[in-house]
Amino acid sequence: MTRRLQVSYVVVILLLLAAPIVVVAGVSLNGQQSLLFPPQDLSLKWYVELFRNSDWLIPLRNSLVIAAASSLLAVAVALPLALHAWSRANWLSRALYVLGVAPFLLPPVISALGFLVFWISIGMYGQMTATIISHGVFLVTLPVVTISLGLASVDSSLIEAARTMGARRGQVLRTVILPLLTPYMISGYAFAFVLSLNEYIIAYMVAGFTVETLPIKIFNSLRYGYTPIMGVVSVIFVGLAALTFGLIGRFGNLPRLLGAERVGND
Repeated sequence: MTRRLQVSYVVVILLLLAAPIVVVAGVSLNGQQSLLFPPQDLSLKWYVELFRNSDWLIPLRNSLVIAAASSLLAVAVALPLALHAWSRANWLSRALYVLGVAPFLLPPVISALGFLVFWISIGMYGQMTATIISHGVFLVTLPVVTISLGLASVDSSLIEAARTMGARRGQVLRTVILPLLTPYMISGYAFAFVLSLNEYIIAYMVAGFTVETLPIKIFNSLRYGYTPIMGVVSVIFVGLAALTFGLIGRFGNLPRLLGAERVGND
């Protein structure tokens, strides 16, 4: 009986989580511009329309460019920060680590307001570069955490063996540490990429209508009525997130990357 209750509980939770996705996906298949569910006149016309309509293609391109560049920036900042915090156990390294995870401790609207004031003050408000840097700074927490988890799992005997063989510090970093960290860096990049695609508040505050991303486009379009293209975009976002985390789960250690599994030198 207990086993049945556990299974029933899990099934109910999964159904509740999946229900909004199923409804949105169904709505995107309506042949007419309607919110009907179950969908009527099943058609993929709105998926085709998304890639034919420049009003949606431009925000899609902007979102992909911003997500790709800002995630790369986040990893580039996170790597030396995590390495310093790992190699030097002092107050400065701890302070740098806290600074790296601080963006996620603040409400996004607070960070967005800070970015807004900063970019206006230096005359870069409304530029894509400002959005990329803002997202990179805000999302740096993700690669900091994943890279730090990777460093915690590095076997110290490998480093000692490399130094015994005469490898200098830079060689140890390049030939031993970085190859071990590569999966964690890729995972941090992937997490940041997915969140950047879906981020709205900072993108809106930093660039407004000048650099329109897909989330901003969706909210702006809601003023003029619903179109199933919004459902199509939502399905694409969910699909990208599922693909990203699925690949990480298939080729990496997702529980460890999420901090749910103990790491250490075994």
